[in-house]
Amino acid sequence: MTIVAAVDRSERASYVVDEAAELAAAFDDTVHVAHALTRSEFLDLGITSAQAEEPKDMAEIRAAASEMAAEAVTDVDVPYETIGLVGGPAEEIVRYADEQDARYIVVSPKRRSQTGKVLFGSTAQSIILNASVPVVSTIHPNNI
Repeated sequence: MTIVAAVDRSERASYVVDEAAELAAAFDDTVHVAHALTRSEFLDLGITSAQAEEPKDMAEIRAAASEMAAEAVTDVDVPYETIGLVGGPAEEIVRYADEQDARYIVVSPKRRSQTGKVLFGSTAQSIILNASVPVVSTIHPNNI
C-alpha cells in the first residue's frame, strides 16, 4: 500500500514527508509525495501557451509538479516516489489517494482564524472531510 504525503511549497512540507515516512516504515509501505499544481503556480511558471514559445503538454506540466514535490524530500529512508498532479489540491489529492488505494493521507494544515477558513478555505480541512481513507495531520513547530 501507499502513504500519500500531500505537500505544497511551504516549509511545512518536509514535516509531512517525515511523518509519512514514519508511517511507511511502520507498515512497510511506500510514500508517494504528491504536489498538485494549482492554476496560480501554473501561471507563475510562465508555461501557458500564450507565454511559452512552445506550449507544454500535460506530461511536462505533471513533471514540473513532481519536481515541486521532490523539493519537500530531504532524508527519507523508505521507498518513495514523487507525484505531480494538476488541479485543485484537495480534490486531486483525494482522487489520487483513492486511485492508489492509499492507507493514509498525511497533511499539515495552516493555522488560520475561523474567519480566514471561511473566507479562504482550507485544503487540509477539505482533504479531511472528503477523503475515504484516514488522514494524519502533522503540525509544523512554527504552527503551534
